[in-house]
Amino acid sequence: MTDTTNKTPAQVLAPDVATPEVVPAQAPKQDKPASLWSDAWKELRRKPGFIISALLVILMVVMAAFPTLFTSVDPRDCSLIDALQTPSAEHRFGTDLQGCDYYARTIWGARTSVSIGLFVTFFSTIIAVALGSLSGYKGGWLDSTLSRFTDIMFAIPLILGALVILNALAGSRGILQVSAVLIAFGWPTMMRLMRSSVLSVKELDYIDAARALGASDWRIITRHVLANGITPVIVYATITVGVIISAEASLSFLNVGLQLPAISWGLMINTAQNRILAFPHLLFFPGLFLSMTVFAFILMGDALRDALDPKLR
Repeated sequence: MTDTTNKTPAQVLAPDVATPEVVPAQAPKQDKPASLWSDAWKELRRKPGFIISALLVILMVVMAAFPTLFTSVDPRDCSLIDALQTPSAEHRFGTDLQGCDYYARTIWGARTSVSIGLFVTFFSTIIAVALGSLSGYKGGWLDSTLSRFTDIMFAIPLILGALVILNALAGSRGILQVSAVLIAFGWPTMMRLMRSSVLSVKELDYIDAARALGASDWRIITRHVLANGITPVIVYATITVGVIISAEASLSFLNVGLQLPAISWGLMINTAQNRILAFPHLLFFPGLFLSMTVFAFILMGDALRDALDPKLR
C-alpha cells in the first residue's frame, strides 16, 4: 500500500507518473557558408554548354596524353604505294601524300597542338599574375614601368610578332621555340586583367584589416588579393588555350611554325592546301579536330564567365 505520509493532498490524488527527463534541444546544424566557386559549380552543372565543352576538352586532353588508346598504328609508318587513298575500312581517314595513315596522324597531332596550348597558357598566366599583382598592389613607379612595358607588348599582335621572330629562327623551330615565342606575346592581356582586378580588390575593407593586424605584403597578396582577384584571369586563360592552339596551327600553316617531322594539325592543313579539291579529306579531318578543340575551350570559358560573375547570373 502506498505510503501517503508527509504528502500534500495534490500529491496523494495524483497518480504515480515517472517524471520525463528533459532533453536539451540540439542546435540546428549550420550549413557551410556558400562560396563563389560552390555557387558557380551548382550553376555550371545545369548548363548544357559547359557539359558539352567539358566532355570535348577531356576527350582532347586524354587523346593528347594517351594517343595509343585511340590508335595502335604508328603515324610515321608510311608506304608510298598507299599514298592519297580516300577513307576506307583499312584507313578510316584515308592516307596522305607519303602514304601515312591519316587517322593515326590526326590522333597524334592532338598531342602537339594541345600540349602547346596548355603549356603556353600556363606560363603566360604565371607571368601575368605575378606582374599584374605587383603592379596593381604596389603602385607608384613600379606600376608605371610595368604598365608601359605591357602596353608596348600589347601593341604587337600575337600572330605578327610570332611571325617575325619565328621567321628569323628558320631551321630551329621546334615545340620549345614556338611555345617560347607565343608565351612572349601571350601574357599582356591577362596582365592587364589581373592589374585591374587587384586595383579594385586592394581597396576593400578586409585588406585594410589585414594590414592593421600586421600581415606582410606577401601574405596579403597570396592569401587575400589573389584569392579574390584571379577569377577574371582564370576565365580568360581558359579561352586563351583555344586561341593559342589556333595561333600555332596558323603559324604552322604559314610555314613559320613547327617543321617536319613534327606532327600537328597546322602542318597537316598546310600539306593539304594544294590538294583540297581532289582530296578534301586531307583538310577536313585535321580541320574538324582543330575546330572542335578551339570551340570547346572557348565555350568553356564563356560558361565559366557566366557562372563566376554574380551580375551575369
